[in-house]
Amino acid sequence: MSSTRNLVLEHLRSAQRCTINDLAEAVSINPVSVRHHISRMQAQGLVDSAEERHGVGRPRRQYFLTQAGREHFPTHTIRFTNHLLAEIKEHLPVEEYNRIFVRMAESISAKYADQDLTDLSIPQRLSLLEECLNNEGFLAHVEQTADEIIIRETGCPYYHVGQTHREVCGIDKALISRILAVEPRRSSCLLSGDSHCTYVVPLAAAQQAISG
Repeated sequence: MSSTRNLVLEHLRSAQRCTINDLAEAVSINPVSVRHHISRMQAQGLVDSAEERHGVGRPRRQYFLTQAGREHFPTHTIRFTNHLLAEIKEHLPVEEYNRIFVRMAESISAKYADQDLTDLSIPQRLSLLEECLNNEGFLAHVEQTADEIIIRETGCPYYHVGQTHREVCGIDKALISRILAVEPRRSSCLLSGDSHCTYVVPLAAAQQAISG
């Protein structure tokens, strides 16, 4: 993410709510450029907006951080999590350490499935998967084409932890695997500098796994 966008996020973090002109003045760039950066961050799910009235006259559009935007900034909780994972990794075998994230994914998906997964069709599984991922903070969109199932995530609740412990990427991957019964292929990743994480599952493979 560019330094200008980081400055915009920092100012929204401290000021809570700002207009485009407020942000332009705060980061010393023109309003047109601010609007461009804000549009990109809205598409990534980091910023949202609402119209607010202040006395007489037209309402002003105020911009503010979403939950994903607030989680963009490291906190003491993130540092604690990094220390905790480092300790667990040091004292557990690699296989058991990785199994922790698989069990987490199984536990997360179980919260949303009110019936045995074997009873769910492909469309039902895709709906459940999108609900699970979004409720967990991944800002996901699930799409089915003629040949593939494509999962795009424009946000990641584990982004900062993942910079130190890439194993957390196994949580959403395991969640997708459990619900679709096929291990997905990751084609892009936020932690690698891409604009979103993308997972791909061949539709035929999912259909065979579910029916078989």
